[in-house]
Amino acid sequence: VQLVESGGGLVQSGGSLRLSCAASGSIYSINVMGWYRPAPGKQRDLVAAITTSNTTNYVDSVKGRFTISRDAAKNTVYLQMNSLKPEDTAVYYCNFADRSGTYWGQGTQVTVSS
Repeated sequence: VQLVESGGGLVQSGGSLRLSCAASGSIYSINVMGWYRPAPGKQRDLVAAITTSNTTNYVDSVKGRFTISRDAAKNTVYLQMNSLKPEDTAVYYCNFADRSGTYWGQGTQVTVSS
């Protein structure tokens, strides 16, 4: 499975960005896609995830500000990030997991200036 991310950039505090991640290759119909970022003491920590049945999960710090969604036909996941804060600054990594394994994108930089 290959993952191609896009949508990172520089934005002022309070602004918005939308990340995209397209998966390609041998993809099982049941999978989970999500976004991770580094966290203190962890290499990468979950930001948000969505299953093929559209069940979502968010880290508490982004609830109410970030929305994860997916386009099943395009095998693409999106992360709409609103009300961005300087502490959201990080490299965001797309993750894809199915019964064949776990795969990571190359990462996309999000920088929020105060």
